[in-house]
Amino acid sequence: MDPVPPAPSLRRTPIQQRSADRLARILDACAELLDETGYENLSTRAVALRAGVPIGSVYRFFGNKRAMAIALAHRNLDRYVDGIANRLDRLPATHWRPVVDAVLDEYLAMKRSVPGFALVDFGVPAPPTGDPEADPNHQVAARLTELLSAHLGLTSDARLERAVLVAVEATDALIQLAFRTDPAGDPGIVAETRAMMHAYLARVLD
Repeated sequence: MDPVPPAPSLRRTPIQQRSADRLARILDACAELLDETGYENLSTRAVALRAGVPIGSVYRFFGNKRAMAIALAHRNLDRYVDGIANRLDRLPATHWRPVVDAVLDEYLAMKRSVPGFALVDFGVPAPPTGDPEADPNHQVAARLTELLSAHLGLTSDARLERAVLVAVEATDALIQLAFRTDPAGDPGIVAETRAMMHAYLARVLD
């Protein structure tokens, strides 16, 4: 069963397995329709139809399509962190560059294979609010800092947190460019992104 999205995005947290399975189907349908129709044309009614559930089941969990997309973004982030953790289980903690590569490779894998990820990766399309806690890249950077610190035995201080945030912001922009250039991710731009991550993070990880 996929992790249940955080309570703020849900009207009701599923307790029984049947309810959790229904929520997963709703989020799966939401992701598929994002690829087909885009965010602006996404509707709760279409999601209910695709998921094979009554419209009331969608509203039992979500007040509107934005709340549903936020829950999908949280699920994506949980999957991303789990995917990185699985990769790190196979890597020694002696060298940081393969660890950084694993972080990028997992993102690329999701970008290429996860439905709806192109429009809703770890956040919903929206104007900036000025609240760092609501910013998806801040959330991603915080989770990555925890993973890197735990695997490499680092102290998670302000300098490391800032460096990871800057790397996340820069990588996000460059990977968007790579996928605008080539639907599969332009290999040359991906290679330059990897080199940028290594060169920048060497300042705090070497």
